[in-house]
Amino acid sequence: MTTREARVESDYSYRGNFRHYRTYDFVTGTGLTSDSSRLGKSLREAIQQRFLAQGYRVARRRPDMLVNFRVYQGDMNFHGFQQEDLSQWIKRNVEETDDTPKEERQGYEPVRLLLAEGTLLVTLIDVKTNRAVWNGYASGVTVPEGPMGEIVLKRSVRSILDRYRVFTEEFANGTAPRASDAEEESGR
Repeated sequence: MTTREARVESDYSYRGNFRHYRTYDFVTGTGLTSDSSRLGKSLREAIQQRFLAQGYRVARRRPDMLVNFRVYQGDMNFHGFQQEDLSQWIKRNVEETDDTPKEERQGYEPVRLLLAEGTLLVTLIDVKTNRAVWNGYASGVTVPEGPMGEIVLKRSVRSILDRYRVFTEEFANGTAPRASDAEEESGR
């Protein structure tokens, strides 16, 4: 991103109901997710822009998904999964539920990853099941001070969400929300 290229990966839950997600909101709490600094705002804005382009709307009440993000400093061990591309899996239409017989369930192939200094992790959480359904991460992200830091984070978000190529049904039908619609719904 700055002096070196970040490693970008993602994995997902076979129980994700990706075809039915239309709305989202951000997890609130402590840390960067509640950070009102320029960098925290830049991350939220970059995610919002990308989701809007894919047909998602911000919903303060009863969103389908919650978005959480965090920047980790230092190297870290991470447990991910080796899986086929998310859009290919969705096309096969093999979503699992609690009722899916064990012999028909997809197997997870765990992968241990050493993520290099500076990792941006974006997690999507299904509100109904309260389960993380998708993780996208860029490791080796060096965030410099000042305006360049915002640019690096926005590029990182774009690279991460390039791995989440799931568009809403409205988007596919040409009826995706406009930016003004999204702002009205979010109460801005």
